[in-house]
Amino acid sequence: FFMAAFYLMPLWVMITTSVKHLDEIYAGSFIGLPQQISFDAWRTAWSEACNGTACKGLKPYFINSLLLTIPAVIMSTGIGAINGYVITKWRFPGSNVIFGLLLFGCFLPFQAVILPMAQTLGILGLAGSLPGLVLVHTVYGIAFTMLFFRNYFVSIPDELVRAAKIDGAGFIRIFVSIMLPAALPIIVVSCIWQF
Repeated sequence: FFMAAFYLMPLWVMITTSVKHLDEIYAGSFIGLPQQISFDAWRTAWSEACNGTACKGLKPYFINSLLLTIPAVIMSTGIGAINGYVITKWRFPGSNVIFGLLLFGCFLPFQAVILPMAQTLGILGLAGSLPGLVLVHTVYGIAFTMLFFRNYFVSIPDELVRAAKIDGAGFIRIFVSIMLPAALPIIVVSCIWQF
């Protein structure tokens, strides 16, 4: 309990001081509860805080972050889910080699791919743009999400997929109707990891 309290103390101080008036903070009350709750500091940070010479607040940067993370998380999780499904349930000649190459992407240091990635973004005309950042985060996350889904889908019996094939279900139907509903826990883990 004491270690948790010690660890969480900076978070407590940050939250309590953010809802206090400046006079109360200047009086030296950092740890105690506020005498009167005020969200003025939050409003100022959201709409008026200065970043360098621009005083636009945090709102445009927060929206920018959402525009980056939401598509990147959805795309890399979706591609990783399909890759994990194909690698485990639709084996083909060379699937182990492809899995190994994709797995290699998990251990590739980001510094090793910065220059080729920057050149690729320049060729595609996406350098310095939000779609370029989304592409980078999506591509870099595919190896991890594929590994998560592959390890999860291995635990689903192959007989289930065979039975669905006998009943006439195809690749997409099996993926959407059987694999994805069974994979809800790993979808959450993958989204949290990518986020």
